[in-house]
Amino acid sequence: MANTPSVENQKKQDELVVEFQTLVRDTEKLLESTADLAGEHADELRQQVTQNLDRAREALRTVEETVRERSKQAIQTTEEYVQTNPWQAIGVAAGVGFVLGLLTARR
Repeated sequence: MANTPSVENQKKQDELVVEFQTLVRDTEKLLESTADLAGEHADELRQQVTQNLDRAREALRTVEETVRERSKQAIQTTEEYVQTNPWQAIGVAAGVGFVLGLLTARR
């Protein structure tokens, strides 16, 4: 069964968040390991990296909140649809179950 575009988008957003978290952690480690470097240029560079890291953290929080909010909206929309159209929801679930049964029986 093929993934729907929204499922694919959600997976890609989740992967992006994980990669972004990894980038933030790696940047923090880099800052810690270069703490002994001295000089005006090193201090300036460290300050720029710290500012960029702060912006990245804020962007990550925004993305995580957006993903959470969209997930809540999708759940709410699905629940409303099922409550409004219970027989159609049962039919769709039965159809999906039937197709999955056929696909797994072939293996």
